[in-house]
Amino acid sequence: MAPDADRRWLSLSLALIVGYMSVEVVVAFAAQSMALLADAAHMLSDAGAIALALWAMRLASRPVRGRYTYGLKRAEILSAQANGLTLLLLSAWLTYESIERLFDPPEVGGTLVLVTALAGVAVNLVAAWCMSKANRSSLNVEGAFQHILTDLYGFIATAVSGAVVMTTGFARADSIASMIVVVLMVRSGVSLVRASGRIFLEAAPADLDPGAVGSGMVGHDGVVEVHDLHIWEITSGQPVLSAHVLVEPGGDCHSVRKKIQGWLREDHGITHATLEVDHAPERNADTADADQHCEEPHGVVLRKESPVG
Repeated sequence: MAPDADRRWLSLSLALIVGYMSVEVVVAFAAQSMALLADAAHMLSDAGAIALALWAMRLASRPVRGRYTYGLKRAEILSAQANGLTLLLLSAWLTYESIERLFDPPEVGGTLVLVTALAGVAVNLVAAWCMSKANRSSLNVEGAFQHILTDLYGFIATAVSGAVVMTTGFARADSIASMIVVVLMVRSGVSLVRASGRIFLEAAPADLDPGAVGSGMVGHDGVVEVHDLHIWEITSGQPVLSAHVLVEPGGDCHSVRKKIQGWLREDHGITHATLEVDHAPERNADTADADQHCEEPHGVVLRKESPVG
């Protein structure tokens, strides 16, 4: 999907969230509902998450220039990590407030809470639908979407608590509902921080096993060894690979490189692969020593008919 289309869907979601959040804050204070206030706080984080995602998308779309040789694509990962941390920080504050109200519950307007929460469910369903139309393979978009989704679940829990307060007078149901929202926020926050952290630490994508990829590379005809193999992501959905490939003496290095790059593209979706291809020394072609080719060998090392090193 085109970035412009993603931005349109996110902008529409942002307008819905900001509009309803303003109404909910007023109602939350009128009804003295912690659950509604928790939802409003989460909607504020939703608005911030979407605005941050839009800003990151604009940065990421800038052309490569100067010292940023990959462009600013990782701005989207910064946005995703910020969204995850925001969820965790908000959950800590809401936990404190909810526990305090469990011991000293205020009088809660159950009817007002129920009606407002049901309206919030409708608004979040529309916002979530808009977000689902954007490219969710982007961790940046997924981070904003998770904000919307947990808010939707939170509104459902708040609606249930409003019905309980209205029918039974059990005011603590409001705080219990806000704790349910907290659990959902922590789950999404941890997931986003972990996923963005993997990219910043340049770990291999979760769906790619470097050992298996290296074994496939070394299995190509004419390849003796693959070492200094690294796989990482520039941003979510953009894997990159680099490796040093040794071919048998007299082999066609150019042909081997083209075959491996084609295989990586077709079988693993790696469209950006930088391969240094050399001939293995004739005196020890079957067990070429990486130390002879790289000053400081590192990464995965694989040889013909040899386990992963």
